[in-house]
Amino acid sequence: MPGLPTGSVTFLFTDIEGSTSLLQHLGDERYAGVLDEHRCILRAAFGTAGGYEVETQGDSFLVAFGSAHDAVGTAVAAQRAINSHPWPEGAPIRVRMGLHTGEPTVAGSGYVGIDVHRAARIMAVGYGGQILLSRATQDLIKQGPLEGLMVRDLGEHRLKDLARPEHIFQVIVPDLASDFPQLKTLDVISNNLPIQLTTFIGREREIGQVKSLLAKVRLLTLMGAGGSGKTRLAVQVAADLIEQFEKGVWLVELAPLADPALVVQAVATTFQVREAAGRSLLDLLVDYLQPKSLLLLLDNCEHLVGACAQLAGALLRACPNLRILVTSRAALGIAGEVTYHVPPLSRPDPRRMQSLEELRQFEAVQLFVERGVHSQPWFALTEANAGAVAQICHRLDGIPLAIELAAARMKVLTVDQIASRLDRLLRHDPLFTQMGIRGS
Repeated sequence: MPGLPTGSVTFLFTDIEGSTSLLQHLGDERYAGVLDEHRCILRAAFGTAGGYEVETQGDSFLVAFGSAHDAVGTAVAAQRAINSHPWPEGAPIRVRMGLHTGEPTVAGSGYVGIDVHRAARIMAVGYGGQILLSRATQDLIKQGPLEGLMVRDLGEHRLKDLARPEHIFQVIVPDLASDFPQLKTLDVISNNLPIQLTTFIGREREIGQVKSLLAKVRLLTLMGAGGSGKTRLAVQVAADLIEQFEKGVWLVELAPLADPALVVQAVATTFQVREAAGRSLLDLLVDYLQPKSLLLLLDNCEHLVGACAQLAGALLRACPNLRILVTSRAALGIAGEVTYHVPPLSRPDPRRMQSLEELRQFEAVQLFVERGVHSQPWFALTEANAGAVAQICHRLDGIPLAIELAAARMKVLTVDQIASRLDRLLRHDPLFTQMGIRGS
């Protein structure tokens, strides 16, 4: 097996479209056999072109290539092999693929950095049988086009959790399907989710748990202290689930409100529901939402718990296809509510000697380094600063906002200076004390 590519790396992400429906159709035993066949076909294609299998989860693959041409050629060969394979009748396997080229940081047997996430997001907006490329990958293969292959420009698209739009291209091959619906991006699915200016770090376990709960309950409240990352987690989950709701996902930010009487108005304004003579605004809102399948995100409800509880109860009783995701420091306390306490980011123990590779596995360290680069573009985790970074992340209890505030101080302080002044900072800065962090 080839070694882990470094430098310029092209990532190929794949997964089976509609795998859950396929599992239900085939049953556990038959689906397991089909899944194994799918893996064998893809691995044969990867191995022929020298692809490095970085990760396999369920029906998905992440494979790294040292050459963009090899990666794209592998994707085409794999799609051909999948198309020609005799799958069970009525249950064809359709695999969607996304590719992106960047210069990621190697961490152990894998990679960290935005390039991995960008490839995954590009794949996620496509359809089974479709091969999508980022502009970075398209520019490389354009320098030496692959025989019999064309590229279709699909334009710029907003992708989940990426700060800037991505210019996406589709690989066109004569013997493969080329006509697909519009990409499933944030541009074409109803939503008002904000563009995120920074990347989302870690939280894979929490995202999975919250999604699992939302599949079972209609009212889920994410709880935690200020700065614990409730809002960012909720928005990330909402973006991931956007395709599951016919009418999309909608965010209502309640932090600016001081008057509980304005809660219904804020939600109604989000959906452009206007007052009408002889009817209450709540009744009009219920009428509007009653037939719709959507996810409503009520953000920062702690100072308006009573009003939010009344609204949520009324909407859930009248709107059978509505689900509500709440962020709050306190539960709403109504029937059917399930609460989820957002934990801190995983963080190192500075009393233990740990290698750079081990430190990079901690979410708090990943966040500090990623945000630190925003303040000092050449910042990186090194042997010289590893101890100070570990101390900062541990001392700040793995609280995301606290870590981001500390990283922002790298514009004027070194990492060692931040670590040495941390206790004084925690004693005197109200932003930190509000998060429950105390200086020693």
